[in-house]
Amino acid sequence: MPVGIVIRKSPGVTRWAAWSWRAVALLPGAGPAEWRELRREGEAVEYHAATVQVELHHTQTEAYLQGISAKVPSVYVVMRNGAAAHRDGAPLDVVLATASPFEAQDYADTGEEIVEKVPMPEGLVAWVRDFVEAHHQDEEFKKRRRDKRTIGDAQDGIGDPRIPQMSDVYRAPVMARKGRLH
Repeated sequence: MPVGIVIRKSPGVTRWAAWSWRAVALLPGAGPAEWRELRREGEAVEYHAATVQVELHHTQTEAYLQGISAKVPSVYVVMRNGAAAHRDGAPLDVVLATASPFEAQDYADTGEEIVEKVPMPEGLVAWVRDFVEAHHQDEEFKKRRRDKRTIGDAQDGIGDPRIPQMSDVYRAPVMARKGRLH
């Protein structure tokens, strides 16, 4: 489903950042847009920055279920600082939007992308819920079994047989005549 990403530019609150850029809303079913101004309130401006496809995969239904059952169901917008975007005066490239909190966490872990949590409109919640109901299959828990070999194999102090040793590998260092350790 195509979803428009609304990004709000507002004055920064520190002297190190002149502007603050945040994804604040979604426009389900939106057409293409390249940083089209939607609304202006004083110095704050909202842009329809981009339209991206939100794709749902049948293998990710567990993640979608967790996302829509949250207190505030959300879509995660992944953005990146981009050199191409700076030409046009817009500092961010919208990479993707996802309904999976697990996928969003993967992008957040890299530290290279900016991940914003944006509340999901009711129509989008219904669309994801319908998809989950149609494709979700509970996976039964399978306990992993240990190998059949014995864990407590005794080595009798021999160590690695590939390394020739004169004595026990657990020996204490021997003091030499001049006080040095061997």
